[in-house]
Amino acid sequence: MTVSYKEHAVPAALRRFVECAWSLSAPSGVSGYPVRPDGCLDILFSPEEGARAIGTMTGEQRFSYAPGTRVAGVRFRPGMAGPFLRVAPAELTDTVVPLEGLWGRAGREMAARLHEARSTDEFIARMTAGFPAVSTPPSGVQRAIEAITAAQGVVDLESIARQANLSPRQFRRRCLEESGLTPKHLCRVLRFRHALSLAAGHGRPEWSGIAADAGYFDQAHLIRDFREFTGQTPMAVFSKTGGGVPG
Repeated sequence: MTVSYKEHAVPAALRRFVECAWSLSAPSGVSGYPVRPDGCLDILFSPEEGARAIGTMTGEQRFSYAPGTRVAGVRFRPGMAGPFLRVAPAELTDTVVPLEGLWGRAGREMAARLHEARSTDEFIARMTAGFPAVSTPPSGVQRAIEAITAAQGVVDLESIARQANLSPRQFRRRCLEESGLTPKHLCRVLRFRHALSLAAGHGRPEWSGIAADAGYFDQAHLIRDFREFTGQTPMAVFSKTGGGVPG
């Protein structure tokens, strides 16, 4: 699978909200490139399809790229995209929306500026400069989601809700609004993402150990999540080359 993927730094002022910028190229083209749930929401651009927002995913999606395709994007941290979207992230879960549909004229103008970018660095600078200004610090709910993310989903959700001065029911609703996922679902996705990262560092993953290190009760629970999020067992996923970013 001839896909080149790289991550890039973003301006310091955005780092609490944005995990990274990224670029992807497929010189020879590719069919069925897998993109797996990670709890994040992305804004991306390609000359062929323009500027789009890809909502938080609940399952693996596959993308095909023509030869010579180049895509670049910005990945928001879980729960942190809302102030930049002008719409609740819950409305975008498992969807792809043209940026113009979210920002109107500003989205059209952003797409025009990105079309003129001559390099990945210029693209990232133009995109991040075009984000709406955020003058308020993260809310209590966003800080609670930050804590879930930092713990890679291995947390006591009742304690996290208290951190946000909310009941578990209230926190469930607000977490869904801010991240596109319920707290339990977000925890599962983040554990799954951590397991993927751990497995990627091993030539031959030892799945019982990875399950324990990622916070799973046992290997069976890890296999359950892999089947739900990718439609395959962990062994099948890692018998092939994989993907992981929207395109």
